[in-house]
Amino acid sequence: MAAHGQIFTVGHSTHSFEKLLELLKSHNVSAVCDVRSAPYSRMNPQFNREGFAEQLQGNGIAYIYLGMELGGRTEDPACYEGKRVRYDRLAQKDIFQSGLQRVLEGATKYRLCLLCAEKEPLECHRTLLVSRHLADMGLEIEHILSDGALESHASAIERLLEQLKLPPHDLFRTHQDVIQDAYRAQERAIAHVNESDASSNLF
Repeated sequence: MAAHGQIFTVGHSTHSFEKLLELLKSHNVSAVCDVRSAPYSRMNPQFNREGFAEQLQGNGIAYIYLGMELGGRTEDPACYEGKRVRYDRLAQKDIFQSGLQRVLEGATKYRLCLLCAEKEPLECHRTLLVSRHLADMGLEIEHILSDGALESHASAIERLLEQLKLPPHDLFRTHQDVIQDAYRAQERAIAHVNESDASSNLF
């Protein structure tokens, strides 16, 4: 049984299935929560949903698809500003909140790992959106890096401040204020942009 309150995350990147399995096994992960909105990849078909789930289960790891609840893309126009997803709006939706609750419940039974595609945690919604809210709920988040090392969510966000060249605080902002600004800046850099033109579907 998982230690209550601890969640891992990982990006499948261009790993082979065997390499990803090694990363999961090295941290005793017993269930994968797939938070990809589109759980298919032409470049990395080894991680297409059905076959991937079957392989995980064949290796003793449960598979749960939560891309509808916790994915970084949505068809809800209220969650967009222009063509870009706004994570704060997405996080307020009932479906997102129900996804968080499913993770909380699952963490009492399994050693859970959230899975998305991006190798770098700071370039993925699993960190900037999902992990952010799970951390706010008191869970301990650990990001599994491509070499198998762990990076705590707090350490990842401090790394983001350095990456964005933001001070820990200033005369007008507390450290927490600066962190909020960092989340927002990085979100603008990596959040999903809907390039489809709705007007082209009128006829």
